[in-house]
Amino acid sequence: MAFSPKLACVYKMSLALGNTRTAQLPPNVNRILLVKNLPFKITSEEMFSLFGKYGAIRQIRIGNAQKTRGTAFVVYEDIYDAKEACEHLQGFNVSGRYLVLLYYQTNHKPRKTNLSKEEERVEQLRQQYKRMSHEEDDELNE
Repeated sequence: MAFSPKLACVYKMSLALGNTRTAQLPPNVNRILLVKNLPFKITSEEMFSLFGKYGAIRQIRIGNAQKTRGTAFVVYEDIYDAKEACEHLQGFNVSGRYLVLLYYQTNHKPRKTNLSKEEERVEQLRQQYKRMSHEEDDELNE
């Protein structure tokens, strides 16, 4: 996690005092957890019992399609409960598999790139650096 130094100091002080509910949270923390590396045969009851220890759960969505098997979304009622679950269950062993938990980023979408424009940009950079290296070689030879 990367915070500004001031925010990190406030966060550490509030944790040291045991005041996790008033701690300022980093911007990437939210109520929705993306859980990866789940056993394929895990049930929703097992998920609720595992994640429910950390607070009230609004919804759990377990992936059942070929591409989404082994993943789930866990939506908590409170952001601090999600944070606590993420901290405690990261790397937790469930049926021989170690859980990977991430905060779901709703605004993070991969941008589409135009391949021909990108190739053109790379070629321009190659030409620019080729010219620069030739100029440096000429300076060294003089």
